[in-house]
Amino acid sequence: MQLQVEIPDTFWSLFRSVNREIYIEALLCINDEYQYSNYFLTKEVCIQVLSDMNARKRFELKAEESETESDMMETPSSRILSWLLKTGWLKRIEDYHSLVTNIVIPDYSAVFIDAFERLNSDEMEETDIYIQNVYATLFSFRNDPRASLSMLRTALVNTRRLNKALQDMLHNMDKFFARLLEQESYGDLLREHLDGYVEEIVRKKYHILKTSDNFYIYKMDIKKCIREMRENEEWIENVRRCARAMGDTRDDVLELLDLIDRGFDDIEHRISNMDKEHTKYVRATVTRLNYLLSGESDTKGLVVQLLNRIAAGGGEDELIQKTGEKMNLSLVEMLSEKSLYKRRRSRKDFISQMAADAETKELNKEEVLRLNRIQMRYSKEEIEEFIEMHMEGEIMDASKMVIKDKEEFEKLILAYDYSTRKNSRYAILEDEPELVEQNGYRYPALRFVRRGV
Repeated sequence: MQLQVEIPDTFWSLFRSVNREIYIEALLCINDEYQYSNYFLTKEVCIQVLSDMNARKRFELKAEESETESDMMETPSSRILSWLLKTGWLKRIEDYHSLVTNIVIPDYSAVFIDAFERLNSDEMEETDIYIQNVYATLFSFRNDPRASLSMLRTALVNTRRLNKALQDMLHNMDKFFARLLEQESYGDLLREHLDGYVEEIVRKKYHILKTSDNFYIYKMDIKKCIREMRENEEWIENVRRCARAMGDTRDDVLELLDLIDRGFDDIEHRISNMDKEHTKYVRATVTRLNYLLSGESDTKGLVVQLLNRIAAGGGEDELIQKTGEKMNLSLVEMLSEKSLYKRRRSRKDFISQMAADAETKELNKEEVLRLNRIQMRYSKEEIEEFIEMHMEGEIMDASKMVIKDKEEFEKLILAYDYSTRKNSRYAILEDEPELVEQNGYRYPALRFVRRGV
């Protein structure tokens, strides 16, 4: 809160300025030289740094509302430095001993410059930095007798920062879905996926969590360290005694360990959610690619284009009427594999169908075994021989046969089963045969013919 009080009102004008990007770039360049020169720059060095920046980028500096005509006559480097000093982003310190004007970066300005660097940096990701910090802090706290509870609080802060970094990563997934839908061609979509999502998420962030197993290597050791500290009651009491001696009674060591442990459980859940979002994005990308490939030839793709055109332009009623005159939108292949409308049966038919299903009895175990024995009793050659024996010309008519015993009746059943298969040499004429009763057997008057006849 103390730094916020020191910020002048003109400080915030940078974010409203027409030259905002130029000023931010200038601050980053000055900060790089500032660190290299041991955090002390003369006015001349700042002018030279800004001149080099302008020579590389060739900025077009526009006029600010607060600038006068005399300000506009200065060089771009001097104008940038003067504006940053006037608004409080930089501070001037006069060294009267050496008669030199030094430029320094105030503390509150350094906070924002650090944020600008993080927004433009491709360095090590936060997920990697925080997990290493937690790992190092916990092991130092456990093995260093001079360690205090402040180290444990530092580990908790980094655990929460890691959780927030993962949550921010998860929340930023929606922008990739939005960019996915904006692409209108196959090449643009593939470029967006490879240069956008794969580069920004998979290789820089998701890769750290999954591929390199960086998080999981440290996680198991951290969990083990926390468990060992909890179980060591003598060590816990010693930490509490040292904390009381130092006057640090705000938190208990077990409470802090529980919070860190719970934080790592939350990290597991966020990584699981990240896996789901990653799977959804890949599936959406593949679906979008397939649509762009077949959108002009596939029926559903054409229907989608038609609906989008109706929704985009005016006169929807007229377009719908013309569409209805030219197209049958209720075709099965246009909507789904199932029919659009299925006529419902009457209540009487429904009740009779239920009664018929209730009367149908399932085969018991003995009947199933008996059917299996019949199936395996005769070979395919024996069934074909039975059909050929009873053929007259090219047709075997079951109504003209004389079934004498159980064996012939079983062969007739298997002949029918054999004739319904694709690789069978025989087929059944498509009729509605009558039932034949003789010698105590009842069977349909089937007619068998050779295939191709």
